[in-house]
Amino acid sequence: MNPEVDGSIAAARFRQDHRLGGQPLGDLVALIEQTTGIDVAVLDVGPDEHGLTMRDPKRDTVFIGVARSRKPMRQRSTLAHELGHVQFGDWAPDAGNWSDRSPAEIRADAFARHLLLPADGLLELLGDRRRASESTLSAVVQRFLVSPAIAAIAMHQAGYINPTTKQEWMALSTPQLAVRFGWSDQYHALQADANQRRAPQRLLARSVRGYREGVLSAQAIGTLRGIAPEAVEAELRAAGIVPAEHPIAWAEAAQLPDAQVDLTALDEDLQSPEDRLETAESEVR
Repeated sequence: MNPEVDGSIAAARFRQDHRLGGQPLGDLVALIEQTTGIDVAVLDVGPDEHGLTMRDPKRDTVFIGVARSRKPMRQRSTLAHELGHVQFGDWAPDAGNWSDRSPAEIRADAFARHLLLPADGLLELLGDRRRASESTLSAVVQRFLVSPAIAAIAMHQAGYINPTTKQEWMALSTPQLAVRFGWSDQYHALQADANQRRAPQRLLARSVRGYREGVLSAQAIGTLRGIAPEAVEAELRAAGIVPAEHPIAWAEAAQLPDAQVDLTALDEDLQSPEDRLETAESEVR
């Protein structure tokens, strides 16, 4: 089978296994963590870094990291792309010419597209309409939170647009559509959300438990989340979470056991040479 088909089948199976139907996927970070148990983090990284997947073979644990971004649709595509690598067990780095897209990368791209914008979800939204305009494209992008490129490819594959229109629409940007069709406020909110650091939920939950037990500081949680410890303390206090106090149990003097101490050896060590000489002479006499 080819990578495009493999990716689409795997995406459909993922949606079916997790009862997602053809609905748009909201918070993709939370969805991945809840459905797969994989830890996901949104991180500060370099401008050329988008996402990565790491696996610890000894513990059989997987971690997905994506970059903070002012491009929320690309961030979602990156998350779905990395999830595709996990689904196919693509742990080994690709060899060969980096300028060429390997079959594994093409397959992960296809998985991401079909996961974010399934054919049945598109059909449910658009029905059997024969003409599609840029406003139609905008509606697809806004509803499924995908890039115009992904939406155009899906609409072409479903028969809504021809190849020429697909190429034209793939060149459009999400901000352009948002401004033209009146949902720029929503897009700005999506930008703000995608540009926030985000710690893995399970790790953060364990950290909060540690804080509650008094074994982890607000500074540690603040470092994990990228916020000030004062903000962490205020947030936890508002949620009714304060560090537990562990008083030290001191015993009363009367309750202490009698100590039997033999100081004979110490007395001998503390004697001066003259004292030891006198003692020896007395013993001789």
